[in-house]
Amino acid sequence: MISVSNVTMRYGAKILFEDVSVTFVAGRRYGLTGPNGAGKSTFMKVLTGELDAQKGNVVRPKKLGVLRQDQFAFDAYRVIDTVIMGNKPLWAAMEERDAIYSKAELTDDDGMRLGELEGIVGEEDGYTAESDAAILLQGLDIPDELHDRKMGELQGGQKVRVLLAQALFGKPQALLLDEPTNHLDLDSIHWLQDFLLNYDGTLITISHDRHFLNSVTTHTADIDYQTIITYTGGYDDMVVAKTQIRSRLESQNEQREKKIAQLNEFIARFAAGTRSSQVTSRKKEVERLQTTELSRSNIQRPYIRFDLNRPSGKTALEFENIGKSYDDLKVFDGFSGMVQRGDKIVLMGRNGQGKTTMLKALLSADPEHRDKDFDLTAGEIKWGHEAQIGYFPQDHTGMIEHGLTVADWLHQWDMKKSAEEIRGILGQMLFRGEEGLKPTSALSGGEAARLLFCKLMMQKPNILILDEPTNHLDLESINALNISLQKYEGTVLLVTHDQDLIEEVATRIWNFEGGKIDDFKGPYEEFQQAMKASK
Repeated sequence: MISVSNVTMRYGAKILFEDVSVTFVAGRRYGLTGPNGAGKSTFMKVLTGELDAQKGNVVRPKKLGVLRQDQFAFDAYRVIDTVIMGNKPLWAAMEERDAIYSKAELTDDDGMRLGELEGIVGEEDGYTAESDAAILLQGLDIPDELHDRKMGELQGGQKVRVLLAQALFGKPQALLLDEPTNHLDLDSIHWLQDFLLNYDGTLITISHDRHFLNSVTTHTADIDYQTIITYTGGYDDMVVAKTQIRSRLESQNEQREKKIAQLNEFIARFAAGTRSSQVTSRKKEVERLQTTELSRSNIQRPYIRFDLNRPSGKTALEFENIGKSYDDLKVFDGFSGMVQRGDKIVLMGRNGQGKTTMLKALLSADPEHRDKDFDLTAGEIKWGHEAQIGYFPQDHTGMIEHGLTVADWLHQWDMKKSAEEIRGILGQMLFRGEEGLKPTSALSGGEAARLLFCKLMMQKPNILILDEPTNHLDLESINALNISLQKYEGTVLLVTHDQDLIEEVATRIWNFEGGKIDDFKGPYEEFQQAMKASK
């Protein structure tokens, strides 16, 4: 159990949350929700003890599993040791034990201490620690051959998965996970979901993956109105309950305001007359009925709509026997196919199977978007008649030029647009008022992503190629993107691990596995059924 009493955090005049008291009960799994900037990560750091609350206190259990955000803190350690460090008492005992054993001669005190340390190691399941850590790593797709490597040798996505294994290791009484599905492929997300569903401690997780929250959480702690309100159920349940409560409060306020207006009218008419007792009674009634001022929600919902300047030809793309290799590593080979106008294709598969490489391969035949450092190994690619491509790369560092304001950067992509039209498009993606004058160099990851969507909406391409577009978006923005892609009349090629997007947008699946690509013509649900039937 984790107990929070009268906790307040503010930065200058901005109040994140004030006098929050909430208890996170053992056996329950909580999603911590709220838009970007609401204070989710700040609250999580208060829970872990990384940040001290400006007011109030937190009571937490001794064994806490925390997903660390610093990918470089463990670079000098073996992968397997990094996981075991998740159990601090065990790791401290093992280090001290090894230091004593390394001595040339042992004293009687050393012998006594070794006995105590061996007891701690036994109590903390230290004799199976490496095999237990290996099972976690395998579930998160870190192969055995990497377990003895140094963390500094791993790629960023692999490091995140090792740090997730570290948080899960040692049977912690509470788990605090900030964006645990980032950099995980769908198979790893499903493994994590199953693990957490069987976890019997207190779980608190921040995630922008709606499907993950709905699948895993039993309760939702929502940061809004400068406080934290706990709802029963997953994310969708919270949205419904929150809307109903807000609507009821607004309706009650409206009724009270009508009643107050009627009473004030009576008071004004008879204040100077002979009905003074009735006037006094109604004044007291007005005081009792005074409407409560409802706090303003900090949730902002963007509006995304992808239109077409004009449709592409019936065949949007053709390719034959395309392949890509890096020296002796063959990513894929001999893939042929045709994409029809209106197809919405999701590229699926574990990390490292070639999904992003496939998008780069297809874009190598488009002069505007081709990567000058990328060459196709084999095959031919032909984009269809009137094909106009809009591209959202996974790594959009460098896509947005510095030294400009947000409005100036966007305007350069269509100089015919008026300043009012530019402000309108920016406003749809929450760059309102002075936000349009923000320097591009000061943009956060989420703001940069929203600005790139502004560009795509303005250009109105008939083909969208999106590589992990949800990585820096909050839930409201992801939901807006989901709806826009469902309504979009053009062609979509999409890499994502967001299951709701896959289920609700895809009309066709390209599944990457072991250097082969299965082209399944149908939605995700039918693809799953076909996969089960083939096993």
